[in-house]
Amino acid sequence: MESRITEKLKILADAAKYDVSCSSSGGKRKNENKGLGNAEGMGICHSYTEDGRCVSLLKILLTNHCIFDCAYCVTRKSNDVKRAAFTVQEVVDLTVNFYRRNYIEGLFLSSGIFKNADYTMERLVRVAKKLRQEEKFNGYIHLKTIPGASDELIKEAGLYADRLSVNIELPSEMSLQQLAPEKNYSEILLPMGSIKDQLILAKEEKQLFKSAPAFAPAGQSTQLIVGASAENDHQILQLSNQLYKDYSLKRVYYSGYVPISSDNRLPIITEPPIIRENRIYQADWLMRFYGFNVQEIVDEQNPHLDLDIDPKLGWALRNRHMFPVEINTADYEMILRVPGIGVKSAKKIVSARRFTPLNFDNLRQMGVVLKRAKYFITCQTKTMYRQDFDSQTLKRRILFGDGSVRSSLLTQQLDLFKQVG
Repeated sequence: MESRITEKLKILADAAKYDVSCSSSGGKRKNENKGLGNAEGMGICHSYTEDGRCVSLLKILLTNHCIFDCAYCVTRKSNDVKRAAFTVQEVVDLTVNFYRRNYIEGLFLSSGIFKNADYTMERLVRVAKKLRQEEKFNGYIHLKTIPGASDELIKEAGLYADRLSVNIELPSEMSLQQLAPEKNYSEILLPMGSIKDQLILAKEEKQLFKSAPAFAPAGQSTQLIVGASAENDHQILQLSNQLYKDYSLKRVYYSGYVPISSDNRLPIITEPPIIRENRIYQADWLMRFYGFNVQEIVDEQNPHLDLDIDPKLGWALRNRHMFPVEINTADYEMILRVPGIGVKSAKKIVSARRFTPLNFDNLRQMGVVLKRAKYFITCQTKTMYRQDFDSQTLKRRILFGDGSVRSSLLTQQLDLFKQVG
């Protein structure tokens, strides 16, 4: 590889690492006409960094030149960093060559905004179009949609990309105006609405004509930065819930703010709030797959998630009056709310109990985490462990075991967790 391309790749891959919305789940593009790659089934194989971020795609910016000066962004125009830009053909060649070497199985392409939104978006679309039409590349492609780009370009992008995403970035219009005054919510939400409308139209056309072209078959997503502004977890989850409902998003991704600027509008932190980010992801999962609503997880009186424990356990400890749950008779929705029982285990329980009463050994074989669940369930009216602890005592026992750790150490460890993020 030429040293010039290597230098560009080093700069633009590093700049892209702050965008976490790079999952390929949902892509089902098949390899046709002896093309290159495929996104069948789960799309591509993922690998992960130590903090859990997906790095399986060729994840780069087209350029880190940007006309905007967002305080939280490493590529803001006032930041003194090395600048670089790929040509359309360079990105195409990199993607194909890396795929043939088995380095990657898909492309995640974003960009700083240079000149204007349409100018930038047109080049992103050209990359995807060349890969599909000239290189016959059938692997996964995720394109960032540039707020302010025309509907025509967004529509064309969806014909070649598996997933489109528009980053909403901050949890409120007020914070966006404070930290990125050149941006506004209406310009961000408009393309989200356009993508949603195109997805609906494409689905309807597919029902009428099997040969109708697909539009962004893996749907759309967005990203929220956590910790760059003052919003609490309740506000963040309220916004995410609204985005899921109004724009049919596949995912909202959360990115703990990485301190890359000394701007006095930003909080003074030394490391990203990774634990808080993880708890918000868990709460998001509860809303999407476990039947929880936002107010059950956090509310105006308790607007912050507990950093010590996952939000499902937190809900159970606040609602002890709803437990214990009798595994052999409770409905599926209630079984899902038991700490230590996931979706797969809950389905196995409901299916298996039709044939025989279940005991704790059966639950263990089904993958139930009895270390947690034993305090909240009964099997055939029998308990596995005493359940008459108060919520704070039960929380400590679940976190640190059945009294084997001295209370002073428990307090010290709990305080340590509370200081993170």
